[in-house]
Amino acid sequence: MGGLTVTGTGDPYPFDLITMGRIGVDLYPLATGVPLAEADTFGRFLGGSPANVAVAAARLGRRAALISRTGADPFGAYLRTELRGFGVDDRWVSEVADLPTPITFCEMFPPDRFPLYFYRLPKAPDLQIAADEVDLEAVRAARVFWMTGTGLSEEPSRAAALAALEARGRSGTTVFDLDWRPMLWREKPQPYYERALAHATVAVGNPEECEIATGESEPYAAARALLAAGVELAVVKRGPEGVLAVHRDGTVVDARPVEVEVVNGLGAGDAFGGALCHGLLAGWELGRVVRYANAAGAIVASRLACSSAMPFPHEVEEVLGRAGGV
Repeated sequence: MGGLTVTGTGDPYPFDLITMGRIGVDLYPLATGVPLAEADTFGRFLGGSPANVAVAAARLGRRAALISRTGADPFGAYLRTELRGFGVDDRWVSEVADLPTPITFCEMFPPDRFPLYFYRLPKAPDLQIAADEVDLEAVRAARVFWMTGTGLSEEPSRAAALAALEARGRSGTTVFDLDWRPMLWREKPQPYYERALAHATVAVGNPEECEIATGESEPYAAARALLAAGVELAVVKRGPEGVLAVHRDGTVVDARPVEVEVVNGLGAGDAFGGALCHGLLAGWELGRVVRYANAAGAIVASRLACSSAMPFPHEVEEVLGRAGGV
């Protein structure tokens, strides 16, 4: 069998998707509408947006891998086991001996309030990814590479993320998930967002994240600003108002949301991201890609967990059928 071999692995072809960045343990109350101060039962799940995006893509049949780091502790071992169980390659998820694996708590007050509490001190291991540790040949070979704004928030992760973007050389599909988490930044993000956008072919974010990246929050203005910053496709997620996608070739998709009874909205964006990658890899027209991703996100919003809630293809197709879209 011919084809490209991913560095040091013996694998005969590159990954469909490599994501890079945050991973941690999500601890969610097992009942909605209960403040953390009153919750006494919790579910434990794999978390972190890039990890969840990889899981979402793997659930849809894609060959996915994650570049990240955990603590050298039982929670880190749990996360690597979960990744493998979900079908995500964990060969580039290494340990940091002196930092604990991050934990994130969530309160769930449907339909639209889900406060997050990050425990990432003194520093998250996933921000300790160094540029010389990244398999740049594998990153370059991947059909899709996905990185996030959080990975730009501190060194050495910032240099590693930018090195990976530069190695891509705008080949294939390179996605910058704007992923603005203000509590994780100590300096102004705009210069680093600008550098990342110059290397990306796709940008994905909500209006607030678009404003951080471009100064524009109105969806159409934000999409135009993202295109002007260098990407080929701008995707603006508008929550209950749906999704706007604008391509440099002039294609515009303004997709309505898929209506569901929301349980936990936190994983919806990651499901959307994994499904977006799946549709782009399949070569679908943009409208179909966005409708499919919308349906995947809606499914996860109707469930308690994030990673384990990611849908399989038949579930997305069933929802699309009910909504009258394909």
